[in-house]
Amino acid sequence: MSRIGEAPITIPDDVEVDIKDNVVTIKGPRGELCRRLPEGISATVSEGRIIFTRAAEQKKYRALHGLARALVANMVTGVVNGFEKRLEYQGVGYRAQMQGKNLRLYVGLSHDVVIEPLEGTEIEISDNNQIVVRGIDKQVVGQMAADIRAVGPVSPYWAKGTQWRGIKYVDEQPRRKPGKQAKIGVE
Repeated sequence: MSRIGEAPITIPDDVEVDIKDNVVTIKGPRGELCRRLPEGISATVSEGRIIFTRAAEQKKYRALHGLARALVANMVTGVVNGFEKRLEYQGVGYRAQMQGKNLRLYVGLSHDVVIEPLEGTEIEISDNNQIVVRGIDKQVVGQMAADIRAVGPVSPYWAKGTQWRGIKYVDEQPRRKPGKQAKIGVE
């Protein structure tokens, strides 16, 4: 039994839900999102709630049941509140600046890196060393943040005290590894 899939999604007052041919369309104050449900999973709207059912009790359909419900719940949250990922950068010569809608990063490479936002996302710089990615689709916001982080990830070897160098999520703890000088069990 899928515990997540069985839970209904309550539809807020300012959200419209339309389900046709296994395609869920959700319209809200921030925009509109569409998603096709996996085969074997169906959704219905009744009494201000979205209820999901599966075609059979096979393991495949039980897994997709919870997945479909979670994806549609994220769509409802996205069109009402939106999603946000915050990254921070630190290091000698590390800079970021906006160039129109694009983000230009200087992260210790021989060249600057220009990142164009994915469709449905916005990028802004705040607090002098933070990059904020916003949008209504959770998957696209996460992908955009991962693309920015991949330009200059935090080095696990470079550290001085609490200092680190690279781009990381605000709530991420940089991983540390010992350098060559670390001796393991040698006397």
